[in-house]
Amino acid sequence: MTEPDGELLGLTVHRQLRQLVLSGELEPGAPLSVLALSARLGVSRSPVREAVQQLIYEGLAVNVPHAGARVAVVDDAQIREVLAVRAVLDGLAAAGAATRLAEADLGKLTTMLAIQEQHLRDNADPTRDAALDLEFHTFIRDHSGNRTLADELARLEAQAHLYRGDLWQHPRNRTTALREHRRILEALESGHPADARTAAEAHVCGLITRIDRR
Repeated sequence: MTEPDGELLGLTVHRQLRQLVLSGELEPGAPLSVLALSARLGVSRSPVREAVQQLIYEGLAVNVPHAGARVAVVDDAQIREVLAVRAVLDGLAAAGAATRLAEADLGKLTTMLAIQEQHLRDNADPTRDAALDLEFHTFIRDHSGNRTLADELARLEAQAHLYRGDLWQHPRNRTTALREHRRILEALESGHPADARTAAEAHVCGLITRIDRR
């Protein structure tokens, strides 16, 4: 690739590496060699080094002593901690979005849920289903009207996305998640912040319960 200048290059490289991690192409535990990644992306080492440091800040990577940076591994204990915080922040984001979403925004969320429902007829695909879940929650937090909240949720949601448990394998879990998403949407459509907050918190708490019941 042809290198753009300065900040634009850094943003581009970070976006590419982040997508490689979130898509699972760079799996949890995979090494993040600056030399190898710069060759893979066709850029110099400096923006790659900066992008890896940004991934570490976001919780998507860790620096392992004597081994360098690696994609973070999120286990059951860590995902419970992440989701416990997310439950509160997702509730705040939904409450904020309840009074800000326009009719067109609600329509986009409705379309997202229709796609999720359509995929219930297909075989489980954890990467796809987790990405659809992330898209739904990202839209809500980005319409919360609180940039600080949205930025923190973006970090937590990305970390949760790394979780490679069997949460999205069981048909009942997928159906339950869709039903909880619908409750969130109904609360958002009502325009009542308290209802939206309750529905969003209940959904994330439900994820924790489903992990514990396995």
